Amino acid sequence: MTEDFGDLTVGASRSREIVRIETFAVAPRWLFVRVETRDGAVGWGEASLEGHAEAVDGVFASLRDRFIGADAERIEDVWQIAYRGGFYRGGAVLMSALSGLDQALWDLKGRRFGVPVWQLLGGRVRDRVPVYAWIGGDRPNDVVDAAKARLAQGFKAVKMNATEEIGWLDGAHAFDEALERVAAVRALDMDVALDFHGRVHKPMAKQLAAALEPHRPLFIEEPLLSENVEGLIQLSRLTTLPIALGERLYSRWEYKPFFESGAVDVIQPDLSHAGGLSECRRIAAMAEAYDVAVAPHCPLGPIALGACMQLALTTPNFVIQEMSLGIHYNVGHDLLSYMRNPEVFDVKDGMVEALAGAGLGVEINEELVREVAAQPHNWRNPIWRGADGSFREW
Repeated sequence: MTEDFGDLTVGASRSREIVRIETFAVAPRWLFVRVETRDGAVGWGEASLEGHAEAVDGVFASLRDRFIGADAERIEDVWQIAYRGGFYRGGAVLMSALSGLDQALWDLKGRRFGVPVWQLLGGRVRDRVPVYAWIGGDRPNDVVDAAKARLAQGFKAVKMNATEEIGWLDGAHAFDEALERVAAVRALDMDVALDFHGRVHKPMAKQLAAALEPHRPLFIEEPLLSENVEGLIQLSRLTTLPIALGERLYSRWEYKPFFESGAVDVIQPDLSHAGGLSECRRIAAMAEAYDVAVAPHCPLGPIALGACMQLALTTPNFVIQEMSLGIHYNVGHDLLSYMRNPEVFDVKDGMVEALAGAGLGVEINEELVREVAAQPHNWRNPIWRGADGSFREW
C-alpha cells in the first residue's frame, strides 16, 4: 500500500511539472506570463513593469532554466528559490518577473482544484471589493466631466494627479488649480485621492498637504518619493491626511522602515512588482500588525487586477482597489480587451462582486494575446522639463 501511494505521488508530481513558461508583451504596456504543466494545465500571470518590459522579459531566461521541470504546486518553494537562489535579489526588474510567475502559479493551482484563489488563502473576509478609477490624465484637467462619467459607471471614488510638473520650490499659485479640482470633485459627493506621484519635493509637499486638509481627500499618495524616508516621517508629523505609498517598494523588507516609523497610513504594494500574491499577502499581514491599511496599486492589466482582487477578498485591512478601466495610459487596448469574461469587473455602488471563477477569476483570450504580442510594443513614460530646461519628475 505504501509503495502504491508512493507511485501515485510520483505520477501526480510528474503531471504537474512545468514544461513551458511564455511571456507576451502586449499593448498598451503590459507583460503577460503563461505557465503550462505536463498535463496541459495553464495559469496566467502579469509581470508588467511600465516602460521596462524588455528588462523583465530578459529575467525569464534564468527563470526557465530553474523552473522548467519544477512542481508547479510548490509555489512557496519556487518563490524562495526565485528570490534567494540567484544571489542578487530584489529590485523592480527581478521582482516584477517573480511576480508574474507567482501569479501564474496561483492561477494554475486554483484552476486545478476548480476554486478561486481566495479559497486557497483561507476564504473571504468580504463579499464585495470597493474600487476607484482615474480621472484627469498626467496633467489633470476636465476633472468634473470625467468624475461624472465615473459616477455613471458605478464608481464612488476616483484618483487624480495632484499637480502638473512642479519645481523644487514654486510659488503658491502652483496649488490654486489643484485645490479647485479637488473641491469640484468633492462637490459631486465623491471621494477623491490625490497622487503627488513623487513630483513634489519637500518644500512644496508640506504646503500642499496643509492646503488640502480642509478638502479631506481619501489619501495623498507618494507625497515624497519613498527613498526619502526621513522626509516622509517629517511630513507625517505635520499633516492629518492619510499618507499612502508603496508602488516603488518591492519586498516586505523595504516596507519595514515605514511601518516602524509610523510614516505611512495606507500601503500600496503592486502585485506585479512586489513579488506577486505570495509576497504582497505577507506585506499586508505586516501592515495589519501596525494598524496600516492596504490599497493595492494596479494601473495595469486584467490579470494583475484579478490577483489584487484575490488579495482584497482575503485581507482584513484592505480598504480600496485601484482599477485601470479607461486610464489615460490605455491607448489601443483597455483593461477588458483581453478578457473573455469582462463582466466579472462590473462596478455597482462603488464595488465589484467577489470573483467566483477558478484561479484568479480572469479568462484570457489567448488568441488575441498572441496576435497582439506579435507586434512590437515599447511604451515609455514621458520626460518632462521645467521652463528653465531642468528635469522634472513625471
